[in-house]
Amino acid sequence: MKVVIAEKPDQGATLAKPFSHRKRQGYIEIHPNDVFPKGAYITWAVGHLFQLQAPEKYESKWKKWSLDDLPIIPLKFQYELQRAKAKQFSVIKDLLKKNEVTEIIHAGDAGREGELIIRNIISMSKVQKPMKRLWISSLTEKAIIQGFESLREETEMRSLYFEAYSRACADWLVGMNASRVYSILLKEQGMSDVFSAGRVQTPTLALIVRRDEEIERFKSEPFWEVKATFQIGDHTYEGTWQKDGESRIQSRELADKIASFCQNKPATVSNLNTERKEFAPPLLFNLSALQATINKMYKFSPKKTLDVLQKLYQKGIVSYPRSDSQYVTKGEAESFPDILNKLKEFSPYNHWIPTPHASIMNNKRFVNEAKVSDHYAIIPTEQVTDPNSLSEDERKIYDVIVKRFIAAHHDKAIINYTTISTVVDGRAEFVSKGKQILQEGWRKVLMQNEKEEEPLLPPVEEQDKGVVKKVVSKEGKTQPPKRYTEGQLITLMKTAGKYMDNDELEKVLKQTEGLGTEATRAGIITMLKDRKYIDIQKNIVFPTDKAKVLIRAIGDNVLASAEMTAKWEQRLQEIGKGRASAPEFMEQVKKLSERLVQNALQESTTWKFEDLDTDSIQRTKGRSGKRAPKTSIGNCLKCGGNVIDKGKFYGCSNYQRTKCSFTISKTILSKRITQKIVKKVLTEGKSDRIDGFKKGEKEFSAYLSWDANQKKIQFQFDIN
Repeated sequence: MKVVIAEKPDQGATLAKPFSHRKRQGYIEIHPNDVFPKGAYITWAVGHLFQLQAPEKYESKWKKWSLDDLPIIPLKFQYELQRAKAKQFSVIKDLLKKNEVTEIIHAGDAGREGELIIRNIISMSKVQKPMKRLWISSLTEKAIIQGFESLREETEMRSLYFEAYSRACADWLVGMNASRVYSILLKEQGMSDVFSAGRVQTPTLALIVRRDEEIERFKSEPFWEVKATFQIGDHTYEGTWQKDGESRIQSRELADKIASFCQNKPATVSNLNTERKEFAPPLLFNLSALQATINKMYKFSPKKTLDVLQKLYQKGIVSYPRSDSQYVTKGEAESFPDILNKLKEFSPYNHWIPTPHASIMNNKRFVNEAKVSDHYAIIPTEQVTDPNSLSEDERKIYDVIVKRFIAAHHDKAIINYTTISTVVDGRAEFVSKGKQILQEGWRKVLMQNEKEEEPLLPPVEEQDKGVVKKVVSKEGKTQPPKRYTEGQLITLMKTAGKYMDNDELEKVLKQTEGLGTEATRAGIITMLKDRKYIDIQKNIVFPTDKAKVLIRAIGDNVLASAEMTAKWEQRLQEIGKGRASAPEFMEQVKKLSERLVQNALQESTTWKFEDLDTDSIQRTKGRSGKRAPKTSIGNCLKCGGNVIDKGKFYGCSNYQRTKCSFTISKTILSKRITQKIVKKVLTEGKSDRIDGFKKGEKEFSAYLSWDANQKKIQFQFDIN
């Protein structure tokens, strides 16, 4: 008889579904069948049942946070059972010890973490029996039965366990030592909060903080452009003045002079250039690409996308969610015509099926076994479902996966990009850009709601003559770098900080490994939120002052280096492939932990945080366990009470008692309002000038000031 150990209860239930079975307390009994002639027990973990021991379990003196004891490096790492999960571990251990049980089937998620979770349970139960590995990329009944009929040897996956174990221990070492040394040193500077630092979370946070610093340093400058409307025969089109490839003019006077010169002047088409470009259908999804796409379309957080995707996987209608590949094997591609045939029963998919290509079996853009490691791309399974039978969130994600899958079977898109140069009165050159879609191809599936940014240009020819119908000079302002969205943050982590605004990233990813893994990136972003390092406002990521303090303290040290952390990730992956030594890697991590502590101690004497709000960076609970009172930012301009941080806004602490309604939002017209700004308003009645307020497409600068008559905060502008 065999014991099958799944990672979660619902996965255990799904694995049992193809067989006659009976539910028991904490496990399912499978009746004898062709796959299990003697029957089987299917049980499950509840995620991680075990965690690495706390420092004080190794050495009692390590319970107290002290610089003298750093770095903390245990001689040997040990796991301990989480109390809340002890009951389920007892069920698993009793099943493993049964005399009739002769074999264990490891059925954790087919990935690194799944490998660690189940092997830890077996190791801690101290049961030594033969083990096989269930390794499947979808939970359809067909895939489950095939998986149990072709179990893999556990030795094939042992290196993955070493990788996951090394990752866990490395994260413990770096996180424990870095968090303690920076928390202690920053407490000496008046900040009593815990500063969590880590091998992946800190370089990710550094990317966010450094973008914020770029925005703060940016000085917006005005510029002008001259736009002309031409009448060439029966055709009308617009162009922008250019000189030496530059369209921006630094003074209003010069822009007005050019516009005045061109008014009603003759115009000639001096050059017409058309470039034809072909675009292959986008690659299939891996998790990062899907998270970035869903965030852009629906503003779902990466964690929400993964959670919903996991539900679709549990239902057996999409393949394994944590895949890092955007390719499939020929074996998978063989099933695609059948999947397409089933999809055409549902709207809107029936509009695009039959597809121009009934099979993509020989298309190496999608079918490439060499680029499939543990799992293939995220695709719909043959267990096709009516999207309208799903919840709204499930339908949205399923629909995006299905459309990307269908698009792969369509032709390339072919687009003509046209540039027209028009010369006014033989002197001033204007450039017009446009495009013409010659073959829509896959775009009809994925781009039906996309707004075309470039206009269609009329069929004029070189040396055609006409006149300037209208000309204007338009003022603009240079724009600061944009803050990241959560989806862009996933892409940044994937590319180790090399920002690319597309969902393929093929060239970049050939040269780099990312921060974290497909499975962990969403969790890292969630952790940064929970630890009050970032705020998410309308899908835009803002660093808090706590984040700025930590990253400034760390400076250029390796802990904040995306590139270096990506190299560690690459080494871990080499361990998972059996090409690198786990003990050697851990020795390097121990040395790194020592260096992190020494760097922090040496550099702490030069830290400066005067421009940051360090007063608010305090522990959220007092010694009694009760929530400590919030630090006052200043006196309320309405009633004299204390103004405190209330989460999404700053408000008067007297609201509960006197209903004082004084508030200042933390975000006004897309501009982040910091405590430093609020303090200035409260003490002086007016802030410094703030650049970057946005109303529609327009951006403006203003002061926040207190109107004593109307008793409210309002904008105040410079008088020209």
